[in-house]
Amino acid sequence: MSKILVIDDEKSIRSSLRDILEYEKYSVEEAEDGVEALKMIKGGNYDAVLCDIKMPKMDGIEVLDNIISNGYDFPVVMISGHGNIDTAVDAIKKGAFDYISKPLDLNRLLITMRNALDRSSLVTEAKVLKKKISKTYDMIGNSKAISEIKEMIEKVAPTNARVMITGENGTGKELVARWLHEKSECSSGPFVEVNCAAIPSELIESELFGHEKGAFTSAIKQRKGNFEQAEGGTLFLDEIGDMSLSAQSKVLRALQENKIMRVGGEKGIKVNVRVVAATNKDVKKEIEMGNFREDLYHRLGVILIHVPSLNDRKEDIPQLTEHFTEQICSDYGMPIKSITKDAMAELKKISWTGNIRELRNVIERLIILCDTKITGKDVLNYVKK
Repeated sequence: MSKILVIDDEKSIRSSLRDILEYEKYSVEEAEDGVEALKMIKGGNYDAVLCDIKMPKMDGIEVLDNIISNGYDFPVVMISGHGNIDTAVDAIKKGAFDYISKPLDLNRLLITMRNALDRSSLVTEAKVLKKKISKTYDMIGNSKAISEIKEMIEKVAPTNARVMITGENGTGKELVARWLHEKSECSSGPFVEVNCAAIPSELIESELFGHEKGAFTSAIKQRKGNFEQAEGGTLFLDEIGDMSLSAQSKVLRALQENKIMRVGGEKGIKVNVRVVAATNKDVKKEIEMGNFREDLYHRLGVILIHVPSLNDRKEDIPQLTEHFTEQICSDYGMPIKSITKDAMAELKKISWTGNIRELRNVIERLIILCDTKITGKDVLNYVKK
């Protein structure tokens, strides 16, 4: 049941609003002035507020300012008399959800409150999803190598510098790319990931730059490519070491000119994109072998970040294990299982060729197959070293 706070110095209006809203199955509390309302807001958990503008002690605009400055995210609907409509409009500019004129229209009131509460539930849902996403992409570990990467991200993310991330498969290169995006000035823009190794060489140009209708047999309509999709955000070129030389030359041109051309197109299109690249290959060896363009490497590798293998940061295994255990048990809706000291010791002995990805899979396997406690014997039984 949604909980609404009604703030008005006129008792008759408060009573009328309570009757109407409670009839619609809302929970309602009242405050006769702004001072009382702010005390109630501190101790209450409201889904929406109905607030009169003209009140003694503290007017509705001051109440609104206090609500917004204190970071409350429930919607505030202002109640205005005919003489203060301009003030109500100003209140919306300050952050109020809407205003309702006196005398109150029943239909207008109910529609406005329904819309306000829908917005409130969407904000709550967005917070939950954001929390889940941030947990999924959390950077776990306090080893020296990981601490240095975190420091590097803090320095580099706010700039527009291009970044090349290197490291073995499964070490968390995508995680570094996402953190660079989240802490950058373009974090409100999209994060578009392209796995260059998974796209056939004949399709990579269409995927990156898009195509015009009729550019080739199956091009039945115009399509925007990854560069355009990432406009105002970050384009993450994963496994760029597997990109064909032909595509590399076009990416180089796009980076030089901040302009792309769709396949089959005749006009250049300006793009504003931050490019972050990653590879599990030794790029300098690839350059020597003629598989990777040196000029593209220098364009992409303004900042170089190397993500260490799990075998090089085994001191992080206990923290990673705890994190994955909580995450996986939560996903399966089961109580969190404990891991004994001897189990942790066995996990540290393993050579992790699949790195973080392999560790997570192993923890998931142990959680599924073991009882409430995961022991060293369980690790020996269910994990091949």
